[in-house]
Amino acid sequence: MFHVKQVTKMVEIIIHCPVCDGTVFSPLLKVKDYFLSQEEFSILSCGSCGFRFVNPRPDKSDIGRYYQSDDYISHDAGKKDFLSIIYKFARRISIRRKYGIVSRCSGGRKILDIGCGTAEFLAYCQKQGWDVTGIEPNEKARLFAQTRNLITTYEQLDALADLQGTFHCITMWHVLEHIHDLNGLIIRVRKLLAPAGMFIIAVPNCNSWDAQHYNQHWAAYDVPRHLYHFTKDTILKLATRSKMQVVKIYPQKLDAYYVSMLSEKYKSGKPHYFKSVVAGFWSNLQATRKETGHSSMIFILTLKNT
Repeated sequence: MFHVKQVTKMVEIIIHCPVCDGTVFSPLLKVKDYFLSQEEFSILSCGSCGFRFVNPRPDKSDIGRYYQSDDYISHDAGKKDFLSIIYKFARRISIRRKYGIVSRCSGGRKILDIGCGTAEFLAYCQKQGWDVTGIEPNEKARLFAQTRNLITTYEQLDALADLQGTFHCITMWHVLEHIHDLNGLIIRVRKLLAPAGMFIIAVPNCNSWDAQHYNQHWAAYDVPRHLYHFTKDTILKLATRSKMQVVKIYPQKLDAYYVSMLSEKYKSGKPHYFKSVVAGFWSNLQATRKETGHSSMIFILTLKNT
């Protein structure tokens, strides 16, 4: 576990790095919440391991208000604007690719998706004959998953206490960066995984070309909803700390284009689609040439004792 200091009822400060337990942090960026509140938040970097995180940050009792928007695209089924249409098109492609990765990596067909949203991915898996379960704290999204997609979905992991050691695959698609108790979550995942199970996580990569290009306007910082900002190196270190190992890494190339579209909008106040496409293409190209990695990446982890 790492430690936080309660400053007020709704704000907390990290005092130990969740990756290495370091206590010396350097200011890195001040980033505005362009999506909703327009508040500014500080991103710090650990002096020991380089891990980046929002500090101070809203605590669990307060973070919910930063998700309260009709435009929160992760849970929105009805938006018809251009970015929403592009997002949904990319999501359909992404779901099939995710399933391909899961089906290749998993040794069984029982899957848990943490932060499943409206459970589009799980619904696809279920159609392929998988035994599926979702965790989704957001009530609106959870009810949609249960009533429209007919997926067994719970609010918290506590509901699965009797299913320890039974899941062949546990996935978190762009969810890990939202979790307050990072190490506590991974401990619970370890308990739920079957002995040869796979833990699959997708996260934005703040070391990517597009992250460096857009700097404080990079949409994937998404403060304060994204509490942590990962790189390949920090994921490897987090896995080691958690007695797990990374066995495979996949790029999420489409993310570079969507993130660049939002970043251009945050930077100039209006979308620049041509610039976004060029930036997304260049980011993916640079990722193949350098060790910085793609805008978003998928990591396949296994227990070290397997």
